[in-house]
Amino acid sequence: MNNSIHIITNLFCLFLLVSGFSSKAQEKAGNIKSDGYKGIWFELNQKYEYGDKYSGALSTYTAKHTPLAIYAEKVNKTFFVYGGTIDVDQRHLQCMIGEFNHVTGLVSKPTLVYDKNGVDDPHDNPSLSIDPDGYIWVFVSGRGNKRPGLKFKSTRPYDINTFELISTEEFTYPQPWHTKDGFLHLFTKYTGVRQLYYETSKDGMEWSEDKLLAAIPVNQGEKSGHYQTSLSDGKNKVGTFFNRHPNGNVDKRTDLYYVQTTDFAKIWTTVTGEILNTPLIYRDSKARVIDYQTKGNNIYLKDMGFDRNGNPLCLYIRSKGHEPGPKSTPYEWCVTNWDGKNWQTNLITTSDHNYDMGSIFIEGKNWKVVGPTEPGSQDYGVGGELAIWQSNNRGKKWKKTRILTSNSKLSHSYVRRPINYKAPFCFFWSDGDSHKLSKSELYFGDFEGNIWKLPYEMENDFEEPLKIN
Repeated sequence: MNNSIHIITNLFCLFLLVSGFSSKAQEKAGNIKSDGYKGIWFELNQKYEYGDKYSGALSTYTAKHTPLAIYAEKVNKTFFVYGGTIDVDQRHLQCMIGEFNHVTGLVSKPTLVYDKNGVDDPHDNPSLSIDPDGYIWVFVSGRGNKRPGLKFKSTRPYDINTFELISTEEFTYPQPWHTKDGFLHLFTKYTGVRQLYYETSKDGMEWSEDKLLAAIPVNQGEKSGHYQTSLSDGKNKVGTFFNRHPNGNVDKRTDLYYVQTTDFAKIWTTVTGEILNTPLIYRDSKARVIDYQTKGNNIYLKDMGFDRNGNPLCLYIRSKGHEPGPKSTPYEWCVTNWDGKNWQTNLITTSDHNYDMGSIFIEGKNWKVVGPTEPGSQDYGVGGELAIWQSNNRGKKWKKTRILTSNSKLSHSYVRRPINYKAPFCFFWSDGDSHKLSKSELYFGDFEGNIWKLPYEMENDFEEPLKIN
């Protein structure tokens, strides 16, 4: 079956190349500067009593696109990607990249890596990687087999001005990680409904065939589906947490699984090192961490990390269903972590929406979560006011240590953690109205409570962000 799928995928990509898609993408790859940082606003148009299933400022969406930012010590810059647009009234997706210079304190004009003209959907947002030679890679997400994914590489190390198109393929929710052996790219294909795949490459130019990682149905003949969030330890380990969609229904997402590899995806194991047969196809796999279906819970994955001993942990929201509003309450922010012997799950706080999105930061015993946990100006919508939560005992107990934003007219959402983050660019996000079309601006901040807004309009190639807090 896998070989047939691979042949079909190759034929699909060949059609795109023959039809001229690749050359069109090449013409648009970089060297076009935007006049400022304008985030994309989006709504799914799945309406309920308390609003859309999700809508709002989604320039740093989805949680399944990761990483979105990387600090490069060699040049002392943070590079970051996001979903941009021309302006509020000209809303189509532009896959953008920017840089923050930690020496000068300036941000560059963002570069347009690829223009998704005709598409306003941030499911096509980009992800980011940097190889050991400093070349910057942008993985632009496709959407199922309707729109292909694209891989771009900068033409010069640590330079975001121009990119070349490397390949056109089928992938959604790109999660590219560079290990000591090369690229390990985790992604989704719609071969079931949403199934998890991976591919590897030593240099980013030649890639392995796509290999199926997880396709778990409940009963034979049912459809399978998963969402995941993954991370590399920067050496040889890559881990991924994923949920399960009963009969492929994303509105029933439940259960929590974890797998990892330390040998460039030759073997996948449980957290204890027990070898797993892949693809995973059984609900009761040894990779399962928590059976949430029997508890009646949905789970919405946000971020993952490794503690100082290399043990994995996952940040997610647990709720009673997919509908926005009080029907699905409580919306519980949870951390599940491996303590070396057992999986532990602890509650941080609650908010008011499944798609409230934050990130987790691990510094020894000191764990922090930054996210929109506080009520905002739009009830039961994506985002809110930002706060910092901290645990000094490896996630057992949490305390709110700082409120970052307050009295905001718009909601702050999708707070993302740069890889190897360095102050002041410790996390970044965007704002927007949770329920109706609005302007969306981007921000970054640090753990001291300092916040800067990226310039919405820029005249110069490099400008100073506006300090607002």
